[in-house]
Amino acid sequence: MRHERRASDYTVRNYGQAVRELAAWLATGALERTTGRQARDFVIEAQRRVDRRTVHNWVSGIRTFWNYWEKRGKLPANPFRGIPLPKLEKRLPQFLTEEQMTALLDAPARLEENDPFGAARDRLAMEVIYGGGLRVSEAAALTCGAVDLSDGVARVKGKGGKERLCPLGAMALQSLAAFRRQFDPPVGPADAVLPATVRGGRIAPRSIQRRLKRYLALAGLPTDITPHKLRHAYATHLLNAGADLRLVQELLGHAQLATTQVYTHVSVARLKEVYAKAHPRAE
Repeated sequence: MRHERRASDYTVRNYGQAVRELAAWLATGALERTTGRQARDFVIEAQRRVDRRTVHNWVSGIRTFWNYWEKRGKLPANPFRGIPLPKLEKRLPQFLTEEQMTALLDAPARLEENDPFGAARDRLAMEVIYGGGLRVSEAAALTCGAVDLSDGVARVKGKGGKERLCPLGAMALQSLAAFRRQFDPPVGPADAVLPATVRGGRIAPRSIQRRLKRYLALAGLPTDITPHKLRHAYATHLLNAGADLRLVQELLGHAQLATTQVYTHVSVARLKEVYAKAHPRAE
């Protein structure tokens, strides 16, 4: 998955977890003797412990693992092939409004006195994720050499090792310039845009997620919001302002247009909400 398909670390981790879950459930570890009945029982039992989406992810990981070794003659026919899975609920992505985003981006300023570097770096992280529509892992991996300051564009390596160009926006670029003026971090081509310390290094995606919760609390927002919701906000705000759907697809790095289309449902839902409140004939 990592070296041939160039899957993300998260996908590699989750698919590995899926195979470990099956091995633990079988208890014997004898995967090659797994029957179709056992495969169905595993899925049924998993539904009692985890949500439907996790079950889908587990079965996808197990199928991928099994197909790999089946082609190499190490495992028999895949017993998970054709196993019926629970229907997934269609969930609209959660996102922050423009007012909520402003409140969140202003929150690090409250911690500047006690942690000036961390507050400025965290503000920059949020500006980069929201301004460029980056995944948290993409923002953490972004190098100084991948950012063209003259054009305001970042060369981002996304899922599957695919590269795309992402405009960062004026506010993100201003935050980056102010951050560098104040702290003078290493800015060589391979250095991180979001350093772990003043001396450099690279902040981990998990650290960004953990520190975000502090700012959500300061801004009076739900602390279960993840950095990925900033990416949802980016896409939704673009579409609400009239951006072309295929352009947003390209900016997000989605392989399929259907993945991006979910944001149009959010935009329509928002339009209906505004209409219901504002139009005298709405009710």
